[in-house]
Amino acid sequence: PSDPIARAAYLEANDPIEPFNRGVFGFNRALDNVVIKPVAKTYRDSLPKTLRTSIRNFLNNLRTPIILANNILQGDPKAAQVTIARFMTNTIVGFGGFGDPAGDLGVKFRDEDFGQTMAVWGFGEGPYIMLPVLGPSNPRDAIGLVVDSFLDPFNAWADNTDHTEATLARMGVHGVDLRSRHIKNLDDLEKS
Repeated sequence: PSDPIARAAYLEANDPIEPFNRGVFGFNRALDNVVIKPVAKTYRDSLPKTLRTSIRNFLNNLRTPIILANNILQGDPKAAQVTIARFMTNTIVGFGGFGDPAGDLGVKFRDEDFGQTMAVWGFGEGPYIMLPVLGPSNPRDAIGLVVDSFLDPFNAWADNTDHTEATLARMGVHGVDLRSRHIKNLDDLEKS
């Protein structure tokens, strides 16, 4: 478009690597249909909801060092205090993080990552990008994923003790849990 406002809107919505993104989307969709969705359905149908919730709580509790680091990097001391309080409460009273007594007391889980930190620092998100297995993102959030993986003490422990399978298992369980919670929504989207 030649109109400056229409041109800005076009450039904002433009997908400069559309062929690549469509290819990765096709790969992700095939992987989801063949592996991820069936595993997520089995997970959802085989495990009681309370156990799935406990697993999610534990995985959220393991993310605390990453969340805390990003609270601090974002210059948000109140959020850092809440993160520490949630961690202490859920680790001690919540049986190592499997419970969420902090959430029951009204202190809800708030995830933070380095992509959000870069947004606070003023970095733009950049163009749309479809990541293999991980799905839709943008360059800022993709960089954030990489930085968070290096900030994560669990990953450092796993790498230094030759337990990299623990990191892969954690990522896999998180992905399956997340997918299991969105089976109906994604099925409805696909139908329409």
